[in-house]
Amino acid sequence: MKVAETYDILISVETEYISLQSHPEKGEYFFAYRIKIQNNSLDTVQLLRRNWFIVDSVHEIREVKGDGVVGLQPILDPGDSHTYRSGCILQSEIGEMWGYYTFERQSTESLIKVDIPRFELMVPWLSN
Repeated sequence: MKVAETYDILISVETEYISLQSHPEKGEYFFAYRIKIQNNSLDTVQLLRRNWFIVDSVHEIREVKGDGVVGLQPILDPGDSHTYRSGCILQSEIGEMWGYYTFERQSTESLIKVDIPRFELMVPWLSN
């Protein structure tokens, strides 16, 4: 598990290779990831946007950005958490993802950038 904390908001990531949705013969390797967002701050925050950077061993960095996560813009009171699952397809057996979320502090309407830790995506047969 990879973890990052910014402004007392903890982001943890777990990954999994999904062989049933992968097609190595076509250069398609599907990885799922589970993100948990834990609000350890004293403020209520709302996740507004995401920015992801994705790279595999055969292509340049791709940037994926948009509103919310999996169609949601969750509001987290102090002590609350939000967990979601998503995935991506790489064109090689190994890659990395990282990025950040943009949150709004509800009390001040100020925006904060919260880091998503860099994590590796690797097919199981390459790890020892």
